[in-house]
Amino acid sequence: MSRPVIYLAITSHGFGHAVRACSVAAAAQQLNPEILPVLVTTTPRWLLESYLPGDFIHRPRSYDVGAVQSDSITIDRAATLEKLQHLRSRQDAIIAGEVNFIRRNRVGLVLADIPPLAAPIAKTAGIPCWAMSNFGWDYIYRDWGGDFVEIANWMSECYSKSDRLFRLPMYEPMSAFSEITDVGLTGGMPHFSESQLRTEFGLKTPQEKTVLLSFGGLGLQKIPYYNLQYFPDWQFITFDHQAPDFPNLVKVTDNQYRPVDFMPLCGRVVSKPGYSTFAEALRLGVPIVSLSREGFAEAALLLEGIQNHSQHQLLTPEEFLQGNWDFLRKMPQPARQASPLLVDGTEVIAQAVVNYFRNRS
Repeated sequence: MSRPVIYLAITSHGFGHAVRACSVAAAAQQLNPEILPVLVTTTPRWLLESYLPGDFIHRPRSYDVGAVQSDSITIDRAATLEKLQHLRSRQDAIIAGEVNFIRRNRVGLVLADIPPLAAPIAKTAGIPCWAMSNFGWDYIYRDWGGDFVEIANWMSECYSKSDRLFRLPMYEPMSAFSEITDVGLTGGMPHFSESQLRTEFGLKTPQEKTVLLSFGGLGLQKIPYYNLQYFPDWQFITFDHQAPDFPNLVKVTDNQYRPVDFMPLCGRVVSKPGYSTFAEALRLGVPIVSLSREGFAEAALLLEGIQNHSQHQLLTPEEFLQGNWDFLRKMPQPARQASPLLVDGTEVIAQAVVNYFRNRS
Protein backbone atom coordinates (compact mmCIF):
# COMPACT_ATOMS: atom_id res chain seq x y z
CA MET A 1 0.00 0.00 0.00
CA SER A 2 1.32 3.47 -0.88
CA ARG A 3 2.28 6.02 1.78
CA PRO A 4 -0.34 8.57 2.91
CA VAL A 5 0.53 11.82 1.13
CA ILE A 6 -0.58 15.25 2.41
CA TYR A 7 -0.23 18.35 0.24
CA LEU A 8 0.52 21.41 2.38
CA ALA A 9 -0.26 24.60 0.46
CA ILE A 10 1.68 27.30 2.29
CA THR A 11 1.61 31.06 1.81
CA SER A 12 5.16 32.11 0.92
CA HIS A 13 4.74 35.55 2.52
CA GLY A 14 7.40 35.68 5.24
CA PHE A 15 8.32 32.57 7.21
CA GLY A 16 5.49 32.29 9.75
CA HIS A 17 3.03 30.28 7.65
CA ALA A 18 5.76 27.74 6.82
CA VAL A 19 6.75 27.52 10.50
CA ARG A 20 3.30 26.57 11.71
CA ALA A 21 2.51 24.25 8.76
CA CYS A 22 5.83 22.41 9.16
CA SER A 23 5.26 22.12 12.92
CA VAL A 24 1.99 20.32 12.20
CA ALA A 25 3.62 18.10 9.55
CA ALA A 26 6.42 17.16 11.98
CA ALA A 27 3.92 16.29 14.72
CA ALA A 28 1.89 14.19 12.25
CA GLN A 29 5.04 12.28 11.25
CA GLN A 30 5.84 11.61 14.91
CA LEU A 31 2.41 9.99 15.22
CA ASN A 32 2.67 8.18 11.87
CA PRO A 33 6.16 8.12 10.26
CA GLU A 34 4.64 6.85 7.00
CA ILE A 35 2.98 10.21 6.27
CA LEU A 36 4.72 12.03 3.43
CA PRO A 37 4.21 15.82 3.36
CA VAL A 38 4.45 17.75 0.10
CA LEU A 39 5.39 21.32 1.05
CA VAL A 40 4.15 23.66 -1.67
CA THR A 41 5.92 26.94 -0.97
CA THR A 42 8.81 29.10 -2.14
CA THR A 43 10.01 29.40 1.48
CA PRO A 44 13.67 28.27 1.51
CA ARG A 45 14.32 24.58 2.07
CA TRP A 46 16.66 25.22 5.02
CA LEU A 47 13.78 26.71 7.01
CA LEU A 48 11.49 23.80 6.18
CA GLU A 49 14.18 21.32 7.28
CA SER A 50 14.72 23.16 10.57
CA TYR A 51 11.09 22.44 11.55
CA LEU A 52 10.50 19.17 9.70
CA PRO A 53 13.33 16.66 10.22
CA GLY A 54 11.54 13.76 8.50
CA ASP A 55 11.05 13.00 4.80
CA PHE A 56 9.20 15.53 2.68
CA ILE A 57 8.88 16.69 -0.91
CA HIS A 58 9.50 20.39 -1.54
CA ARG A 59 7.44 21.72 -4.43
CA PRO A 60 8.60 25.35 -4.86
CA ARG A 61 5.39 26.93 -6.15
CA SER A 62 3.56 30.03 -5.03
CA TYR A 63 -0.06 30.64 -5.85
CA ASP A 64 -0.82 33.49 -3.55
CA VAL A 65 0.82 36.87 -3.10
CA GLY A 66 0.53 38.00 0.50
CA ALA A 67 1.82 41.55 0.58
CA VAL A 68 4.74 42.81 -1.49
CA GLN A 69 7.13 44.25 1.09
CA SER A 70 10.65 45.65 1.24
CA ASP A 71 10.92 44.58 4.91
CA SER A 72 8.60 43.26 7.61
CA ILE A 73 6.86 46.62 8.08
CA THR A 74 6.73 48.39 4.67
CA ILE A 75 4.01 47.32 2.17
CA ASP A 76 3.81 48.20 -1.56
CA ARG A 77 0.06 48.03 -2.24
CA ALA A 78 0.26 48.91 -5.95
CA ALA A 79 2.71 46.10 -6.63
CA THR A 80 0.61 43.74 -4.50
CA LEU A 81 -2.54 44.52 -6.52
CA GLU A 82 -0.74 44.02 -9.82
CA LYS A 83 0.52 40.60 -8.74
CA LEU A 84 -2.92 39.60 -7.43
CA GLN A 85 -4.60 40.51 -10.70
CA HIS A 86 -1.98 38.52 -12.62
CA LEU A 87 -2.51 35.56 -10.30
CA ARG A 88 -6.26 35.66 -10.80
CA SER A 89 -5.85 35.72 -14.58
CA ARG A 90 -3.79 32.50 -14.34
CA GLN A 91 -5.95 30.61 -11.88
CA ASP A 92 -7.28 28.01 -14.36
CA ALA A 93 -3.78 27.06 -15.48
CA ILE A 94 -2.53 26.93 -11.87
CA ILE A 95 -5.43 24.70 -10.80
CA ALA A 96 -4.92 22.33 -13.75
CA GLY A 97 -1.20 21.99 -13.06
CA GLU A 98 -1.62 21.28 -9.35
CA VAL A 99 -4.49 18.84 -9.91
CA ASN A 100 -2.23 16.85 -12.26
CA PHE A 101 0.49 16.79 -9.61
CA ILE A 102 -1.96 15.73 -6.88
CA ARG A 103 -3.36 12.86 -8.95
CA ARG A 104 0.06 11.71 -10.15
CA ASN A 105 1.37 11.60 -6.58
CA ARG A 106 -1.78 10.08 -5.06
CA VAL A 107 -2.28 12.91 -2.58
CA GLY A 108 -5.06 12.15 -0.10
CA LEU A 109 -5.57 15.50 1.64
CA VAL A 110 -4.81 19.19 1.13
CA LEU A 111 -3.98 21.30 4.19
CA ALA A 112 -3.81 25.02 3.40
CA ASP A 113 -2.15 27.86 5.33
CA ILE A 114 -3.67 29.76 3.69
CA PRO A 115 -3.62 30.25 -0.13
CA PRO A 116 -7.19 30.76 -1.39
CA LEU A 117 -6.63 28.64 -4.52
CA ALA A 118 -5.89 25.54 -2.42
CA ALA A 119 -9.60 24.79 -1.98
CA PRO A 120 -10.53 24.98 -5.70
CA ILE A 121 -7.48 22.82 -6.45
CA ALA A 122 -8.56 20.17 -3.95
CA LYS A 123 -12.19 20.27 -5.09
CA THR A 124 -11.17 19.80 -8.72
CA ALA A 125 -8.87 16.93 -7.70
CA GLY A 126 -11.71 15.31 -5.75
CA ILE A 127 -10.06 15.33 -2.31
CA PRO A 128 -10.79 17.30 0.87
CA CYS A 129 -9.21 20.66 1.65
CA TRP A 130 -8.62 21.57 5.27
CA ALA A 131 -7.32 24.99 6.24
CA MET A 132 -5.44 26.30 9.26
CA SER A 133 -4.97 29.97 10.10
CA ASN A 134 -6.01 32.87 12.28
CA PHE A 135 -6.89 35.01 9.25
CA GLY A 136 -7.69 34.77 5.55
CA TRP A 137 -6.15 36.97 2.88
CA ASP A 138 -9.64 38.21 2.02
CA TYR A 139 -9.66 39.89 5.46
CA ILE A 140 -6.38 41.70 4.76
CA TYR A 141 -7.35 42.93 1.30
CA ARG A 142 -10.92 43.92 2.12
CA ASP A 143 -9.53 46.31 4.72
CA TRP A 144 -7.52 48.05 1.97
CA GLY A 145 -10.69 48.92 0.00
CA GLY A 146 -10.84 50.08 -3.61
CA ASP A 147 -9.82 47.50 -6.21
CA PHE A 148 -8.85 45.09 -3.44
CA VAL A 149 -12.51 44.49 -2.50
CA GLU A 150 -13.17 42.54 -5.70
CA ILE A 151 -10.05 40.46 -5.04
CA ALA A 152 -11.24 39.83 -1.47
CA ASN A 153 -14.65 38.66 -2.69
CA TRP A 154 -12.99 36.23 -5.13
CA MET A 155 -10.85 34.87 -2.30
CA SER A 156 -13.83 34.45 0.04
CA GLU A 157 -15.51 32.39 -2.66
CA CYS A 158 -12.38 30.22 -2.94
CA TYR A 159 -12.20 29.72 0.83
CA SER A 160 -15.87 28.71 0.95
CA LYS A 161 -14.97 25.56 -1.00
CA SER A 162 -12.88 24.31 1.95
CA ASP A 163 -14.19 21.36 3.94
CA ARG A 164 -12.86 22.39 7.32
CA LEU A 165 -10.97 25.19 9.08
CA PHE A 166 -8.77 24.83 12.14
CA ARG A 167 -9.00 28.38 13.47
CA LEU A 168 -5.95 29.45 15.44
CA PRO A 169 -6.01 31.92 18.36
CA MET A 170 -5.86 35.70 17.79
CA TYR A 171 -8.26 35.26 14.89
CA GLU A 172 -10.65 37.22 12.71
CA PRO A 173 -14.06 35.54 12.26
CA MET A 174 -13.08 33.85 8.95
CA SER A 175 -16.76 33.68 8.03
CA ALA A 176 -16.11 32.35 4.51
CA PHE A 177 -15.51 28.93 6.10
CA SER A 178 -18.59 26.86 6.95
CA GLU A 179 -17.05 24.29 9.32
CA ILE A 180 -14.75 25.80 11.96
CA THR A 181 -12.83 24.03 14.76
CA ASP A 182 -11.08 26.33 17.22
CA VAL A 183 -7.70 25.03 18.39
CA GLY A 184 -4.78 26.31 20.47
CA LEU A 185 -1.48 27.89 19.49
CA THR A 186 0.81 26.23 16.97
CA GLY A 187 4.58 26.31 16.61
CA GLY A 188 7.81 24.49 17.29
CA MET A 189 9.50 23.70 20.58
CA PRO A 190 13.23 24.12 21.32
CA HIS A 191 15.54 21.45 19.89
CA PHE A 192 18.46 22.32 22.20
CA SER A 193 18.84 22.62 25.96
CA GLU A 194 19.63 25.96 27.56
CA SER A 195 22.99 24.64 28.74
CA GLN A 196 23.90 23.49 25.22
CA LEU A 197 23.20 26.95 23.80
CA ARG A 198 24.95 28.78 26.63
CA THR A 199 28.06 26.69 26.05
CA GLU A 200 27.95 26.85 22.24
CA PHE A 201 27.47 30.63 22.06
CA GLY A 202 29.24 31.70 25.25
CA LEU A 203 26.06 33.16 26.77
CA LYS A 204 26.65 34.17 30.39
CA THR A 205 24.19 36.98 31.09
CA PRO A 206 21.11 36.23 33.21
CA GLN A 207 17.79 35.63 31.49
CA GLU A 208 16.33 39.04 32.42
CA LYS A 209 19.17 40.80 30.56
CA THR A 210 19.12 38.57 27.46
CA VAL A 211 17.07 39.83 24.51
CA LEU A 212 16.14 38.07 21.26
CA LEU A 213 15.71 40.41 18.26
CA SER A 214 13.46 38.49 15.83
CA PHE A 215 11.89 40.12 12.79
CA GLY A 216 10.90 37.11 10.71
CA GLY A 217 11.78 36.14 7.17
CA LEU A 218 11.54 39.66 5.78
CA GLY A 219 13.69 41.27 8.46
CA LEU A 220 13.70 44.97 9.24
CA GLN A 221 15.78 47.60 7.51
CA LYS A 222 17.99 49.85 9.60
CA ILE A 223 17.77 48.19 13.01
CA PRO A 224 19.59 50.75 15.21
CA TYR A 225 22.17 48.34 16.59
CA TYR A 226 24.19 51.28 17.89
CA ASN A 227 21.74 51.36 20.83
CA LEU A 228 23.41 48.20 22.13
CA GLN A 229 26.27 50.36 23.40
CA TYR A 230 23.91 51.72 26.08
CA PHE A 231 23.45 48.17 27.46
CA PRO A 232 27.00 46.81 27.81
CA ASP A 233 26.02 44.28 30.49
CA TRP A 234 23.11 42.93 28.43
CA GLN A 235 23.21 40.16 25.80
CA PHE A 236 21.42 40.49 22.45
CA ILE A 237 20.77 37.66 19.98
CA THR A 238 19.95 38.18 16.29
CA PHE A 239 19.48 36.05 13.17
CA ASP A 240 20.36 39.03 10.96
CA HIS A 241 23.42 38.01 8.95
CA GLN A 242 24.12 41.66 8.10
CA ALA A 243 24.20 42.82 11.71
CA PRO A 244 27.41 44.63 12.78
CA ASP A 245 29.90 43.11 15.19
CA PHE A 246 29.28 44.16 18.78
CA PRO A 247 30.69 42.48 21.89
CA ASN A 248 27.19 42.02 23.35
CA LEU A 249 25.53 40.80 20.11
CA VAL A 250 25.46 37.13 19.09
CA LYS A 251 24.76 36.59 15.38
CA VAL A 252 23.20 33.18 14.72
CA THR A 253 24.00 32.14 11.14
CA ASP A 254 23.79 28.33 11.34
CA ASN A 255 20.45 27.22 9.87
CA GLN A 256 20.02 24.38 12.36
CA TYR A 257 19.15 26.99 14.99
CA ARG A 258 15.80 28.81 15.10
CA PRO A 259 14.54 31.75 17.15
CA VAL A 260 12.35 29.40 19.23
CA ASP A 261 15.48 27.54 20.36
CA PHE A 262 16.81 30.68 22.06
CA MET A 263 13.55 31.94 23.57
CA PRO A 264 13.89 30.07 26.91
CA LEU A 265 17.19 31.89 27.54
CA CYS A 266 15.61 35.31 27.01
CA GLY A 267 13.79 37.76 29.22
CA ARG A 268 12.15 39.33 26.18
CA VAL A 269 11.55 38.76 22.48
CA VAL A 270 11.56 41.98 20.42
CA SER A 271 9.56 41.53 17.23
CA LYS A 272 7.04 42.93 14.80
CA PRO A 273 3.47 41.59 14.83
CA GLY A 274 3.82 38.04 13.52
CA TYR A 275 1.69 35.06 14.49
CA SER A 276 4.41 32.41 14.66
CA THR A 277 6.89 34.46 16.71
CA PHE A 278 4.11 35.51 19.08
CA ALA A 279 2.70 31.96 19.31
CA GLU A 280 6.06 30.36 20.10
CA ALA A 281 6.83 33.02 22.72
CA LEU A 282 3.35 32.57 24.25
CA ARG A 283 3.78 28.79 24.32
CA LEU A 284 7.06 29.24 26.21
CA GLY A 285 5.86 32.10 28.46
CA VAL A 286 8.48 34.62 27.22
CA PRO A 287 7.51 38.34 27.43
CA ILE A 288 7.00 40.03 24.04
CA VAL A 289 8.05 43.52 22.94
CA SER A 290 6.32 44.37 19.66
CA LEU A 291 6.39 47.20 17.19
CA SER A 292 2.99 48.36 15.97
CA ARG A 293 2.11 47.91 12.31
CA GLU A 294 -0.28 50.04 10.29
CA GLY A 295 -2.16 48.88 7.22
CA PHE A 296 -2.18 45.15 7.94
CA ALA A 297 -5.41 44.14 9.64
CA GLU A 298 -4.01 41.00 11.28
CA ALA A 299 -1.60 43.13 13.36
CA ALA A 300 -4.40 44.53 15.52
CA LEU A 301 -5.59 40.99 16.32
CA LEU A 302 -2.08 39.90 17.29
CA LEU A 303 -1.36 42.95 19.42
CA GLU A 304 -4.69 42.49 21.21
CA GLY A 305 -3.72 38.87 21.79
CA ILE A 306 -0.38 39.58 23.44
CA GLN A 307 -1.88 42.33 25.58
CA ASN A 308 -4.50 39.89 26.82
CA HIS A 309 -2.31 36.82 27.28
CA SER A 310 1.39 37.77 27.60
CA GLN A 311 3.67 40.07 29.51
CA HIS A 312 4.21 42.74 26.87
CA GLN A 313 5.44 46.13 25.73
CA LEU A 314 4.15 47.94 22.64
CA LEU A 315 6.32 50.37 20.67
CA THR A 316 5.77 52.56 17.64
CA PRO A 317 8.29 51.94 14.83
CA GLU A 318 9.64 55.44 15.57
CA GLU A 319 10.27 54.57 19.22
CA PHE A 320 12.22 51.50 18.16
CA LEU A 321 14.09 52.96 15.19
CA GLN A 322 14.79 56.46 16.52
CA GLY A 323 14.72 56.11 20.32
CA ASN A 324 17.48 54.92 22.62
CA TRP A 325 15.71 51.70 23.69
CA ASP A 326 14.81 52.96 27.15
CA PHE A 327 11.92 50.52 26.98
CA LEU A 328 14.36 47.79 28.05
CA ARG A 329 14.84 49.56 31.39
CA LYS A 330 11.10 49.28 32.10
CA MET A 331 9.26 46.15 33.19
CA PRO A 332 6.82 44.62 30.69
CA GLN A 333 3.11 45.11 31.33
CA PRO A 334 1.27 42.10 32.81
CA ALA A 335 -1.28 40.20 30.73
CA ARG A 336 -4.76 41.71 30.97
CA GLN A 337 -6.45 38.30 31.30
CA ALA A 338 -5.59 35.63 33.84
CA SER A 339 -6.52 32.68 31.60
CA PRO A 340 -3.76 31.65 29.18
CA LEU A 341 -4.41 30.60 25.60
CA LEU A 342 -4.56 26.91 24.77
CA VAL A 343 -1.27 25.68 23.33
CA ASP A 344 -2.39 22.42 21.69
CA GLY A 345 -2.99 23.56 18.09
CA THR A 346 -0.05 21.74 16.53
CA GLU A 347 -0.95 18.47 18.21
CA VAL A 348 -4.73 18.67 17.60
CA ILE A 349 -4.35 19.34 13.86
CA ALA A 350 -1.65 16.65 13.51
CA GLN A 351 -3.86 14.08 15.24
CA ALA A 352 -6.78 14.98 12.94
CA VAL A 353 -4.52 14.42 9.90
CA VAL A 354 -3.37 11.04 11.22
CA ASN A 355 -6.95 10.00 12.01
CA TYR A 356 -8.09 11.02 8.53
CA PHE A 357 -5.56 8.77 6.83
CA ARG A 358 -6.18 5.91 9.30
CA ASN A 359 -9.92 6.02 8.64
CA ARG A 360 -9.34 6.25 4.90
CA SER A 361 -7.17 3.13 4.65
